[in-house]
Amino acid sequence: MSAEAERTTLVALGASNLTRGFATVVSAARRVWGEPIDILAALGHGRSYGMRSHFLLRGLPGILDCGLWRELAARPRGHLQALITDIGNDILYGATPDAVLSWVSECVARLQALGADITITDLPLHSIRRLKSARYLLVRSILFPACRLDLTEALARCEALDAGVAQVARAANLKLVRLRPAWYGADPIHVRARFWSTAWQEILLGDSAASPAPQAPAPQPISALRLYLAAPQQRWLLGLERGCRQPAIETEAGTRVWLY
Repeated sequence: MSAEAERTTLVALGASNLTRGFATVVSAARRVWGEPIDILAALGHGRSYGMRSHFLLRGLPGILDCGLWRELAARPRGHLQALITDIGNDILYGATPDAVLSWVSECVARLQALGADITITDLPLHSIRRLKSARYLLVRSILFPACRLDLTEALARCEALDAGVAQVARAANLKLVRLRPAWYGADPIHVRARFWSTAWQEILLGDSAASPAPQAPAPQPISALRLYLAAPQQRWLLGLERGCRQPAIETEAGTRVWLY
């Protein structure tokens, strides 16, 4: 087996939580699976699984349509881990639970066809249920200005989506990680920064979290900022398409990070 095939590859699909904690995810993955490791991530604030999304002045393709899948198909078969998280943004983009589940299921099918060991997370319903109308309208207006769903309908769709995610996990024999209420505060959808290390290591370890590996060290601020600011392969800035060669980052230990 070639050295490339012997590397562990982690595919991470998500949105703002994955983006905010990505340096911690990289640090935890390096600790759990050793180095060098390859990480292919499709992430970004407001990211959609099935449609082009926009956050401030930046646009990104849907996760299903990004270049990650071409890169993954061209790689030699090896130890492939995958994480599917941050499922729910698409509800506030107007997608139905069935549509979102079809997109997530397609991601699962593509990854399983490559032999991936997949972990999927549920929705943080415990904190979403605590939302008051005023706070919901504020969050909706800032992050999803085109959305017109009221809180009751948005919550009903999230409930249906969460139940569907659990069904997808059972049907495909995935590792389903339940997001813990303690990880969330006043912000109902983002893990608090002080729990990033705990949360992401538990998510990555899945059922092994009862006997966790040594806690992954907090990433150095410069390394974390470098990961946060690294550009994906394809994006739109002020409506103009921009490209960036990948991998975006390679560490001294040989770990490589592709962003899409």
